[in-house]
Amino acid sequence: MNMWIPTEHEKYGVVLASFRGTVQHGLPLEIGDTVQILEKCEGWYRGFVLKNPNAKGIFPCNYIHLKNAHIKNKGQFETVVPTEDSVITEMTSTLRDWGAMWKQLFVKNEGDLFHRLWHVMNEILDLRRQVLVGHLTHDRMRDVKQHITARLDWGNEQLGLDLVPRREFSMVDPDEISVTELYRLMEHRHRKKETPTPVSTHHLFVHLKSLMSSNLGEELEVFFFIYDSRENKPLSERFFVKLNKNGLPKFPEKTERQCTLFVDLGSGDLRKDVYIVVHIIRIGRMGAGEKKNTSNVQYRRPFGCAVVSIADLLTADSKDDHLLKVYACNTESDWSQTHDNIIKKVNSRYNLSGSNTGLAVALQLLHGDIEQLRREYMVLFTRGVSITKKLGFSDVIMPGEMRNDLYITLEKGEFEKGGKSVARNVEVTVYALDTDGQILKGFVAVGSGEPGGDEYHTFVLYHNNSPRWAELIKLPIPVDMFRGSHVRFEFRHCSTKDKGEKKLFGFSFVPLMQEDGRTLPDGTHELIVHKCEENANLQDCARYLKLPFSKSNLPGNNQTVKGTKESLWITSFLCSTKLTQNGDMLDLLKWRAHPERISDSLSKLKEIDGSEIVKFLQDTLDTLFGILDESSQRYALKVFDCLVHIINLLQDSKFEHFKPVMDTYIESHFAGALSYRDLIKVLKWYVDRIIEADRQEHIQQVLKATEYIFKYIIQSRRLFALATGGQSEEEFRCCMHELFMSIRFFLSQENKGSRPITQTQAVFLQQFPAVYGELLKLFTVREVATFVRETLGSLPTASQADCPLEAVKLHCITKTVESQLYTNPESRCILLPVVLRLLQAHMQEQRDLVTCAHILTCMLSLLKKDDATASEEVDLIVESVLGVLLRTILEVSNRPQPAGPTLRPQVQDVTGEFVSCLLALLRHMKDRHYQQLLQRFTSKDDLRDFLLHIFTVFRILIRPEMFPKDWTVMRLVTNNIIITTVLYLSDALRKNFLSDKFDYKVWDSYFCLSVIFINQSCLQLETFSASKRKKILEKYGDMRVMMGCEIFSMWQNLGEHKLSFIPAMIGPFLEVTLVPQPDLRNVMIPIFHDMMDWEQRRSGNFKQVEAKLIDKLDSLMSEGKGDETYRELFNSILLKKIERETWRESGISLIATVTRLMERLLDYRDCMKLGEVDGKKIGCTVSLLNFYKTELNKEEMYIRYIHKLYDLHLKAQNYTEASYTLLLYDELLEWSERPLREFLSYPMQSEWQRKEYLHLTIIQNFDRGKCWENGIILCRELADQYESYYDYRNLSKMRMMEASFYDKIMDQQRLEPEFFRVGFYGKKFPFFLRNKEFVCRGHDYERLEAFQQRMLNEFPHAIAMQHANQPDQTIYQAEAQYLQIYAVTPIPDSQDVLQRDGVPDNIKSFYKVNHIWRFRYDRPFHKGTKDKENEFKSLWVERTTLTLVQSLPGISRWFEVERRELVEVSPLENAIEVIENKNLQLRTLITQCQTRQMQNINPLTMCLNGVIDAAVNGGLARYQEAFFVKDYIMNHPEDGDKIGRLRELMFEQAHILEFGLTVHEKFVPQDMRPLHKKLVDQFHLMKSSLGIQEFPAYVRASPIHFTNGSPRAGRNSAPNIMNPEGGARVVSRRSPLSYPAVNRYSSSSLSSQASNEVSNITGQSESSDEVFNMQPSPSTSSLSSNHSASPNVTSSAPSSARGSPQLSDKHKHSRENCLSPRERPCSAIYPNPLDPTQRPVPHPAGDASMPRSDPNISTPDKVVKPAPSSWSLDMPPSDFNGKGPPVPPRPPYTGSPAKTTRSQSPVMTSRSPQKISAPPFTPSPTECQTTGLVSNSPVLSGSYSSGISSLSRCSVSEASGTENTSTDHALPNSASSGSDELIRRENKTPPPYSIHERNNPRRQVPLPPSLSIPPSIDAPPIPPKPHQIRRQDTEPRRPDQFPRPRPIPRKVSQL
Repeated sequence: MNMWIPTEHEKYGVVLASFRGTVQHGLPLEIGDTVQILEKCEGWYRGFVLKNPNAKGIFPCNYIHLKNAHIKNKGQFETVVPTEDSVITEMTSTLRDWGAMWKQLFVKNEGDLFHRLWHVMNEILDLRRQVLVGHLTHDRMRDVKQHITARLDWGNEQLGLDLVPRREFSMVDPDEISVTELYRLMEHRHRKKETPTPVSTHHLFVHLKSLMSSNLGEELEVFFFIYDSRENKPLSERFFVKLNKNGLPKFPEKTERQCTLFVDLGSGDLRKDVYIVVHIIRIGRMGAGEKKNTSNVQYRRPFGCAVVSIADLLTADSKDDHLLKVYACNTESDWSQTHDNIIKKVNSRYNLSGSNTGLAVALQLLHGDIEQLRREYMVLFTRGVSITKKLGFSDVIMPGEMRNDLYITLEKGEFEKGGKSVARNVEVTVYALDTDGQILKGFVAVGSGEPGGDEYHTFVLYHNNSPRWAELIKLPIPVDMFRGSHVRFEFRHCSTKDKGEKKLFGFSFVPLMQEDGRTLPDGTHELIVHKCEENANLQDCARYLKLPFSKSNLPGNNQTVKGTKESLWITSFLCSTKLTQNGDMLDLLKWRAHPERISDSLSKLKEIDGSEIVKFLQDTLDTLFGILDESSQRYALKVFDCLVHIINLLQDSKFEHFKPVMDTYIESHFAGALSYRDLIKVLKWYVDRIIEADRQEHIQQVLKATEYIFKYIIQSRRLFALATGGQSEEEFRCCMHELFMSIRFFLSQENKGSRPITQTQAVFLQQFPAVYGELLKLFTVREVATFVRETLGSLPTASQADCPLEAVKLHCITKTVESQLYTNPESRCILLPVVLRLLQAHMQEQRDLVTCAHILTCMLSLLKKDDATASEEVDLIVESVLGVLLRTILEVSNRPQPAGPTLRPQVQDVTGEFVSCLLALLRHMKDRHYQQLLQRFTSKDDLRDFLLHIFTVFRILIRPEMFPKDWTVMRLVTNNIIITTVLYLSDALRKNFLSDKFDYKVWDSYFCLSVIFINQSCLQLETFSASKRKKILEKYGDMRVMMGCEIFSMWQNLGEHKLSFIPAMIGPFLEVTLVPQPDLRNVMIPIFHDMMDWEQRRSGNFKQVEAKLIDKLDSLMSEGKGDETYRELFNSILLKKIERETWRESGISLIATVTRLMERLLDYRDCMKLGEVDGKKIGCTVSLLNFYKTELNKEEMYIRYIHKLYDLHLKAQNYTEASYTLLLYDELLEWSERPLREFLSYPMQSEWQRKEYLHLTIIQNFDRGKCWENGIILCRELADQYESYYDYRNLSKMRMMEASFYDKIMDQQRLEPEFFRVGFYGKKFPFFLRNKEFVCRGHDYERLEAFQQRMLNEFPHAIAMQHANQPDQTIYQAEAQYLQIYAVTPIPDSQDVLQRDGVPDNIKSFYKVNHIWRFRYDRPFHKGTKDKENEFKSLWVERTTLTLVQSLPGISRWFEVERRELVEVSPLENAIEVIENKNLQLRTLITQCQTRQMQNINPLTMCLNGVIDAAVNGGLARYQEAFFVKDYIMNHPEDGDKIGRLRELMFEQAHILEFGLTVHEKFVPQDMRPLHKKLVDQFHLMKSSLGIQEFPAYVRASPIHFTNGSPRAGRNSAPNIMNPEGGARVVSRRSPLSYPAVNRYSSSSLSSQASNEVSNITGQSESSDEVFNMQPSPSTSSLSSNHSASPNVTSSAPSSARGSPQLSDKHKHSRENCLSPRERPCSAIYPNPLDPTQRPVPHPAGDASMPRSDPNISTPDKVVKPAPSSWSLDMPPSDFNGKGPPVPPRPPYTGSPAKTTRSQSPVMTSRSPQKISAPPFTPSPTECQTTGLVSNSPVLSGSYSSGISSLSRCSVSEASGTENTSTDHALPNSASSGSDELIRRENKTPPPYSIHERNNPRRQVPLPPSLSIPPSIDAPPIPPKPHQIRRQDTEPRRPDQFPRPRPIPRKVSQL
């Protein structure tokens, strides 16, 4: 059996192919994974993938490509680092990180970056292959690596990754370099990224494509050049392109002939007045339109000109081609000025050369050095491009540059006619000839792009004796051929006749060099035109070279030639690095030939142009030292001055590149071995005379050259020592010491009067550091360091702060620290004290901080780890500058920033550099340094100040803005140093500032720093990628945990001083515990127990701790901190901690409160992350809002969440809910003048103003939500306020708004919403929904299916439950989401308006669906054996009644179910409800038909047909069979009353049908007469089947009076029938036709009479100024569906139509939802649900339609949806006095039109089984007033009136057993006296509003702070009719109409 053997070398590899790992212990691998190998056995490796080191396994060897690696910590915990190129390693890891992020870009739809990154990744992979192959040259490898790192940095920046510090393309390890160096690297890379360095050199790329013109046909020559219109001269040579007859390049295969680069343009050349000028010359006949002749002679003739400004190219897209317009000159003689005329826009002198003539050119400006361009635009240069040089030298002359170009411009000529009648056509031919007269071949260059020629022909101007050419040619003649060469110009007349020959008529010439060696001087020369007509005369050049060539050089006596008119003007310009035009220069260089001129030549050297001197630099220096060696006594001073002049010349930026030339000269060519003596002597002579000299300028020039003078001295001495074997060493040293003594003496002088000496000292100090390196060549390090220390130490110290010498001193120190001398540890210990002294002085005075920072950076970057000398240096630096460094950082950080943006980077640089210095210093400090530092503090105050300073500085260092966002490396280093330092300093804190020496400020600073440290974003490792997190943990560990442990340790040491930090540190510590780090939480959470314990000891409670915890939790969790794990951990840790405490109970209470708050806050945060506003967001906000109000009583937070909820509602367009929400805040305010502070978006204002604003906003939203009834109440309240202030303008507006609301109620349609019950089951739901059920108010037009789908969308992971049964515990505890949804029917509270006649349906509809507390759901089932013949015998109904915590609508669209009740309705009761509802529907339709509210009679026809047809076919007969048989009556003796009631209803239905048929006959159209006849016949059959021959007397005698279409048959009549004593009263009952349906939806068991009384007292006189407080019933209605409580539905189908889960699948529903908070605020609008006086006592309610199969309904009838209305049948008066039982009385009413009368009843308003009524009375006006006051009225709601409504499939009838046992109390008969007409008129009184009338602001009795309104005994009276409120003029004014005193303010919101 083979063993697994640990591997030695095979440690690291890359996976070549994916391996599934299907073998035992196999490790799955993916291609590209990197693996670390641990062991090997027979072709298998064992190891792990580096990205998941915990999973170890085996894999085949041949799947792995091994790579070399370096192993650290060999053994069990070894780590492997690949030994490949660091760039490759970085590339690999970076590409892995990018890969994951790249896919996310695709998911986020960031297509542009996705594709760009894809290209860059591919490019990097290609470059990686090139590097790995290893075939690149060194330079190419460097370029590739640079390219790779640039791409990596680009990608990191685009993806928001970290900036990588690099040195030479390789990543640096921050532990291996100094912090200052790390900062410098980061800063350099950041600056490079942010601000690219501006380039001073620019180049113009030109590519000529073609010339487009319609009239070509001849070859063309195109010349480009750059032209300065300001100076009127060209700036560059010309670029020359030849075009063929088609306008295309003549040599297309040679790109260098079409492309050029105009090089070396300075930044000053990119101006608007610098242009690219194009001249186009045609080659052909003299005239463009001439016919072809026999002559083949061709001429160069002008064609056109084009111009474009260089400034235009700066803004243009470089990729675009330019089409330049070509212009021709009007007059040929102006040709040379055409471009000037175009630039100056002299339109008269040029015109377009054809409308479609244009030059297609590509132009692009390139920036940077030419070598850089060669790298960046390799294709350009490899393809071929010609270089067009600038005229003259560039701004910077490079030493190696070789040029010898003579530029000649042929300006103009003057010629005679030559005996001809017309002017000549002159052509000039130019030749360059050598000494022998031979033509120099190829040295006449017209321009770049084309090779040079042997001759040049100018263009010809037609008949022009004064031609102007302005043509530039270049003669690049070599230096050795220059002497003796000359240029000849031949003039020919080009005849257009005589076969076009060119006749010579003269010539000119000019020699290129004079006899003394000087070249032709620059400038314009007027050349003599010599006559010559034969070419042979020019063969021998010796003959004409003896002639004069220029008119300026003629001797005075040669007047004949001077007088001639013919001349040629040329301009010459020499650009040469070898030839000179300066005679003085030549004299100096030839000093040996003329010794007598030496003195003059040395004096004139300073006047020679610098470019001439640098051209001959070496020769000049040899000359000077040659003179010095031979005549040192005579010329030493002059030679020294010349040398100083040359040295200072090289300081000029134009010539600074020649310094290396001088350095090379000194090292390699200088031979003055004796010169050092003279140089030292002269230099000392100058230094000694500084003090006496009046003028210091020359001496300052000498001192500026100090560096190179010392270089010459040292080199000369070295040469001498080499030659003599080191002789005269002592003499030399003595001379140097004397020189330095003179220097020190001059430096020690202080100014007297003016400051010349100071300036001279400054000049020397600037140059002095450059001398160190030279001195080290001959002196030891210690000697040179001593020289420097003594020299710097001799400086005067008493200078003023603003003295310029101070800055120069610092500059000198900077150069010293940067010098080679300072890098040596031996010299550092000598120089450090003097450097630190100067540095400390500057930093204390806050001067030159940038330089100070730089010095400190350089000093600290030289400190090495574990170096003995470094430790001593750290001691010195800490002692000198640590304190001042801390103060400087504080000063700079807190300094107000200047207004100019330019200074900010400098301040940032200074802060950053000082910070890096501090960090570097602290990193070098060890235990010993800290001990010494702390021992230096002599007093506690000094130590305290130091600790405060350093803690404050640390807080500054960890600010997010301290470093740029992507400097994570720098931040981690900073944090590591901070935590190390804090650990050292915490000991000092414990030892010195505890017990009696306790200092709160220091400890507070410490804790604040620790908290900020832990909360830094750069330490939140959870947010980083796995690879980044792993690297940080390996390098630094989790620094948060380390700091957390330190906090805990320090906290434990505090003892009784902990009380000083309670409650101040609760918030910060809470923030720390919210960091998602388990170890940190475990350490920190117990501190809260400690705080509770100490607070309990001090105060006996921990209210402070609780208050602070709660306040801070909200803000922290809203920032995204905290999670469910934290909530559980907080709860468990603290509960465990307090188990044994005496205050355990209160502690548990606090922990439970905080935990519950966390639950809600977490839910709230999770919900708010979602995009759109939905029920979850609103429900969650409501839950939180209520929690703050009811449990925590945090008013400010409560109000904040009110406004958050309000904003959510507005966003979701829930305007009614938004109004109710804002009303919560409104009710906290009073109508007082108390000033309120600025809060949220409210300005500072009075309480009255804010409440007014809130009222107006709420009214506006009620209007938008169509809840005008509620808006009216607020309008009234606001109108009262305006009236009390006599603000009639606003009062008028408010009354008009109120009136408009009444109009809208009557005119606009409102939709009745559906209501849905939703159960949320399972642990996966948010806390506020979990295992709760809600009722939800649906949106407009929203039906069950749509609602279900909406809920599924909101909870995509939820499972829909397919039944309506209550779930069991397994569902409750499941780790899932279950939704149970079904429709429910609203049960409106009893309201007076629903009982009244004549109230329109659009008023009633509001009260049916608003202010609803209770809802029900009916489920039909069969109990016992089902009779197949008659199913009604066993058809029971299970009725579920749900009571909410708050009525709908409210501050949410859904509220939680507080209580559910279940009752069963018997088959008999069920039958009663079915017939009741059908009767109600019939009455409604008959009323609508009578009052002409129907468009057609069809609905009534269908309803009649359905009922009669069903009855004839056995519908009612089924009920008779089921309940009227003897067996049933015998078996159910208790149902006697109900059977009687059923019988009454059947008779009543027959009576209604008969009356309906009568109405139907009146309105039925002719074509439906047959149907009517059929109905009448069937009705007689129906009566027969029921055994009705004649209606009973009580049916006939009573008027068929439909009160608002609502028959009085209600659930309250059933108990009367069921009364044990009521058996004999069946016959004596009132007519069922006269029963108003006052309690159709009533939730109480009021008798009909009592409910009428209650309905009466809910009203109020409209003339009263008071308004009532009633339960709200906001609108937001929606269309009534087949599930709604609407009278429009005629179907009495079984509950399957309501989607009951018990029935067929077709009707089953899957899910439904409605949300409501458990804790709701209590207020006037929202009565306290726990107040029994304000809540209805729920009773089982029967559904009038849902669960039944009505036997009276036929199929067609089920689709009728008539609209209800108020109506009454006009019965004969005699019918009212029939013998039947009396009609139930109307609400009592007495009074006259002139007076308002109110009825009062002593009936208690609390819900009870019995109601007691008393006869009404008419109070006096005073009594009236009193009873109307809100303070004396109850808070009425719909709960108090028994209610109402028209037919609905969900209407209520409580006809169950013993529950309803109220007694029927009849009113006195007198109450019903009066005619029917009067009664009907009275019932048109506008109804009171279901929203409670708001409290009158002027009441004397304020509301209690609890915001709930206690019930009152008395109910407000009914409002009178409109005609009753019109007072007579004689009527005295009521007391309440006079201004009353302002209310006494109650304690209300301070916000």
